Formats: sequence, structure tokens, C-alpha cells
Amino acid sequence: MKQRSRHRWLLLLLLAAFGAMNAVAFFHAWRFTHFSNEPGLHSPNPEQLGPGRKVWLLLTGIRNPKPHNGPKPSFPVETVTIASPNGPLEAWLARPDSGQTRGTVALFHGYTSSKSHLTHEAGYFRHLGYNVLLVDQAGNGNSAGFRTTVGYHEADDVAATFHWLKDSTSKPSGSPLFWRGAGGEVPTSGEVILYGVSMGAVAILRAEAELGIRPTANILECPYGNMRQTAYNRFESMHVPGFPMADLLVFWGGVQNGFWAFGLNAEHYASQIHTPTLLLWGTADPRVTRTETEAIFTHLAGPKARHDFHNVGHEPYWKRYPADWERQTRAFLGR
Repeated sequence: MKQRSRHRWLLLLLLAAFGAMNAVAFFHAWRFTHFSNEPGLHSPNPEQLGPGRKVWLLLTGIRNPKPHNGPKPSFPVETVTIASPNGPLEAWLARPDSGQTRGTVALFHGYTSSKSHLTHEAGYFRHLGYNVLLVDQAGNGNSAGFRTTVGYHEADDVAATFHWLKDSTSKPSGSPLFWRGAGGEVPTSGEVILYGVSMGAVAILRAEAELGIRPTANILECPYGNMRQTAYNRFESMHVPGFPMADLLVFWGGVQNGFWAFGLNAEHYASQIHTPTLLLWGTADPRVTRTETEAIFTHLAGPKARHDFHNVGHEPYWKRYPADWERQTRAFLGR
């Protein structure tokens, strides 16, 4: 009888512990995928925290205010609105200084970021002769909402932007394509290049694999392999065991946001991508492993190129290797 009672109490203890872990995971998943309307800065990256602050982060969740835009770029931009299933998106449209353009590069930022973080990259694409369109993905910057799904629903933003670009051009008889905007008609080749960083890169892959868009080319910086591995990488960066909390975070994050988060898999999407793609990665990236990067590159089904930046983490590559970053992008687009 005493042994049966002990087993019953042990079972109740295990159930209580499992319930507590799910409650904590639910809370963390909500904080991770929902921005608050409070001022201030996002919690520092886990790898930047000391042991005490890591414990506090595990207990309280991340501080996640909605990302805001910084100053507009030094070159002239036109603010446009793009209709997306996630709500209206704000974007900046800019044309190159030269009249004739090579096409348009649409730029998509990473997690807890905004379009103003990509003005340097956009400026270089303008220098190469492209129109540029910098997009605040849903929940970020001046776009609608306070939610992020780290690439899943953001794929709808990518698709909406792509269709907006295609609808904003026309082909008169005899003609090159023309860009139609508030500033008038500007000749363009009609090419659409998609440039994405981290979350933005994964959103591009899903938009092509599952939503059927067909851009001219992709430039992808540090896309993660799959959501589950990304969660484990986060725990690894804090030197905390991932199991089972990482899996619970992924599960509840998907439930809260209406999708199967374990299926958010860039490696799988890559096998359906026939678009010419340049894949860029930093060898010291704590959030995206070499194994993930190699799997994505191996699975890409179309023409592809890859370049690794030595000893660079999850950060803009042009800051450490400006000449190399420019050389890689210029050579790829020149093909």
C-alpha cells in the first residue's frame, strides 16, 4: 500500500513538473513571438549575457518591444504601402541615380529588426543600378501588428511584395517594362531580386517553395535550417540543455500563431527552389550552424553559389568585410 502511494505521489509530481514546464514554455513562446507596445530596447542576445542575467532571462522571458525604424537613408525614398494578408506593410522605394535600371531588389530584414537596418545594402544595390524596396515585415517597424512568426507568416509578406512589384510594372507595346510610382514612370528590366537576412531569408524560401512566387534571383544571408534546431541553438548559446524546453517552445509558438512550427524548415524549402541563389554565412554564427548552412545549400535545386565570411557571427557581413561582401553580390548579380 505504501509503495502504491509513493508511486501515486511520484506520478503527481511528474505531472506537476510537466505542467509547469509547459506553462513556462507557453509564456516564453508568447514573449518571443509577440512584440509589446512599450518603449525601450530588446533583451540582449543570450551569448552576450553573464550567468546571472541568463538565469533571470529564463525566469522572466525576453523583453520584446516592437522594433522601430531608425532614420531614413541618405538617398531619396518614397514611402509606399503594400497590402499583405498580415495587414498593411510600410516600405521605402528608391530608384538609382541613373535613369535606366537593371531591375528591383526587395529587401527583407531579420527578427526584431526593421527596414532601416538594410539601408547600407540598399544603397549598394542602387549603386549597381537597381531600384530598391525596403520592407517592414508584419509586426515590425511601421507595418501593422505586433506579432512575428520568425519566417512562416512573413512568407506572405514576401509574396505580397513580389506581386505588388509585378503589378506595379506594365509592358507597353514595343517596350521595356516601366515602373509606375508617385514619382512617374521609370524604365526597368522587370527583374525582381529578393534579398533576405535570417528570418527574411527563410521567409523568401517559404514564399517560393509553398506560395509559388518566381523571382529572378535570391541573395540569402544566414537563413536558419529549421525552427526546432534554431530553438536548440538558442539554448546552446546560453549553455543550457535544450531538451525538452526547446521542443515545448516550438510547439507552443506554433499553436499560439496558427501553424505547425516543426514544419518551418528551410532545408526542405530549398529542395523546391530553382531560382538562382547566393547563400552567405558567417563561420562564427552561434545561431545558424555550418551543418544547417550546408544542408540548405546542398538542397537548393537551381543554380547556386555560396560564400562564407571567416570569423563573423550573426551580423551584417559588410561591416567586417565590406569589399568582399560587395564583390560577392556584384559577381553574382553580374551573371
